Amino acid sequence: MLSKGYTFARSMGCCSCFGFSRKPKRRSKTISLRNHNLSQEYLLDEEIDDEDDGSYNGDVTDSAYGDDGKLSNYVNHSEEILRFRELNGMICRQFPVKETHKLIRTEDEDGNKMINEYVRVCKIGAGSYGKVVLYRSSVDGNNYAFKAFHKSHLLKLRVAPSETAMSDVLREVLIMKMLHHPNIVNLIEVIDDPNTDHFYMVLEYVDGKWVWEGSGPPGGIGEITARKYLRDIVSGLMYLHAHNVVHGDIKPDNLLVTRTGTVKIGDFSVSQVFEDDNDELRRSPGTPVFTAPECCLGLNYHGKVADTWAVGVTLYCMVLGQYPFLGETLQDTYDKIVNNPLVLPPDMNPQLKDLLEGLLCKDPLRRMTLDIVANHTWVIGEDGPIPQYLCWCKRSRLPSKESNATESNIHATPAESDWSKNGVHSS
Repeated sequence: MLSKGYTFARSMGCCSCFGFSRKPKRRSKTISLRNHNLSQEYLLDEEIDDEDDGSYNGDVTDSAYGDDGKLSNYVNHSEEILRFRELNGMICRQFPVKETHKLIRTEDEDGNKMINEYVRVCKIGAGSYGKVVLYRSSVDGNNYAFKAFHKSHLLKLRVAPSETAMSDVLREVLIMKMLHHPNIVNLIEVIDDPNTDHFYMVLEYVDGKWVWEGSGPPGGIGEITARKYLRDIVSGLMYLHAHNVVHGDIKPDNLLVTRTGTVKIGDFSVSQVFEDDNDELRRSPGTPVFTAPECCLGLNYHGKVADTWAVGVTLYCMVLGQYPFLGETLQDTYDKIVNNPLVLPPDMNPQLKDLLEGLLCKDPLRRMTLDIVANHTWVIGEDGPIPQYLCWCKRSRLPSKESNATESNIHATPAESDWSKNGVHSS
């Protein structure tokens, strides 16, 4: 059993210049907490139609575009950062994300809509600012999830006095361009034709379910499955934090499970990246019931330790099938998060109880760190320590012989096999 004197340590990531600091956004949407299923995405006011003729929408303001028709200012700044990192080997990917600047709309022989070589299958969901559509590649036969946006709508949708929703989407793209990990949804391609109003993120398609499925009342998904899922979540989140990325919205709806049972973290639409280990933020843009106590107070807080709290809420949901702190209103929920004690069943596994109490410690300075979580007795279980993942930016810095020797000692997880099949799109 671990003592309750947990210390909060924020260590330098393995790539010290992964990021640009941005203030979190003030959301204008009112969020209802009365729906226990809590599919609380910030949706578009109007649904995107991905089946129109693809013509340019004149509502996109000219001031947002440069002479070459590409989005200027924010994009140029972001691309400068990305090019700098690429030149200095600071992108944690062996293979870069494909960038396509030509969009061709056709139909296949069966009359199905096509975008370039991708055949539309069906709509599968909605993201923060656009819908998600399933497409099949006519080149490799694999399925991909398209996040579809209208640039004109993103540019009109203001999320802060000086920022639009386009800033969020572009930041999400940049973050995903940096990352590769078997427990993170992989970005395959970005389609952005300057002559059309459409913007697409082509993502690895996770053909399983959400972590949340099966964990609703009256019970959860069981300790064995919850432990398996938590190990994947912690592995992916430790990788993000090591690269100075704060996810900002860890919750079951953003944790997808493949058919082989591997959890992948998705939706980086409110994530933040930092140049160093200073992950201080002011306002939390995440989902209320997963918000850490320090975020509810309107004070400065640290993003990584707030992510860790959200992991605790997620584990609580998976095990018990309910939320630890849920009120009748938004303010009531925040009040309970800040003031109410954590209530756990008296017959709960003592090791699991110790873990939940550590993760859901209201004092961020005493909250259990992910390093401690990874080595917790309940997490280790009968499976042993969470497998070490040698990320690309570390691997590429090792001498070739040392790299090969080290890589041979790294336990290969099923998730890595999943990524190797779906992770790199053949152009």
